[in-house]
Amino acid sequence: MIDKPISEDDLHAYIDGALDEARRAEIASYLEAHPEIAARFGSYADDRSGLRSAFAAIAEEPIPTRLNLAHMIDRQRRPRISGLWAAAAAVLLLAVGGSGGWLLREMTSIPQEGVGALAREASANFSAYASDNVRPVEIRADKATELADWAAERMGRKPALPDLSKAGYRLMGGRVVSTPHGPALMLMYDDDRGGRLVMLTRPMAVDQDKAMAAHTEGKVDGWSWASRGMGYSLVGTMPAEALHPLADDIRRQVSGDI
Repeated sequence: MIDKPISEDDLHAYIDGALDEARRAEIASYLEAHPEIAARFGSYADDRSGLRSAFAAIAEEPIPTRLNLAHMIDRQRRPRISGLWAAAAAVLLLAVGGSGGWLLREMTSIPQEGVGALAREASANFSAYASDNVRPVEIRADKATELADWAAERMGRKPALPDLSKAGYRLMGGRVVSTPHGPALMLMYDDDRGGRLVMLTRPMAVDQDKAMAAHTEGKVDGWSWASRGMGYSLVGTMPAEALHPLADDIRRQVSGDI
């Protein structure tokens, strides 16, 4: 006997596997008694399975930066989200059915681990030190060996000190900074015209190998990635498109591909 009326929401929840055992048994009995409704909702289940299979590879990819809620709010510096990505996001939410709320939560929450957290740490250090004209770095570039040894002692890994001089940026120096995930090395670069960049690097407990991705934190843009257990984030106030070649150059240098 069914205790309360069956609604469309109940039937969709049944297909999504979101009901408790008792209610699921009631819905199953109802569908047995109404084969035409069972057939209709059976087709919905087939459609969902097909969508999940078709978009499985995309679902494994990182959420594009422009779909992050904070990024979407920052419309003064970025165009509106394209209709294509909006449609793709809607399809993915439909495909995952009952877990859609969790996917949306991941899309809009502030990253606490991995490359996403590293990006926020790099942006925070840029905001703290890039505008400092008195002591932006702790150890200057003429003592690069001392800087690298200091960082290695704190991080347990000897860092690379990338050379961006071909792009017009000289290494000013750096400092070891504290992050929620342990010590990190902050390097600062200057183009001698007031333009500064910060690269933050540290060992990664999460996302030990992660593809490069763009990000925005307020007025600071950047690119972050991880390779062989070390994370890297290059940030500055220039557009992400202009930073991309510099980030690629750093990635090649730290990977030994130059």
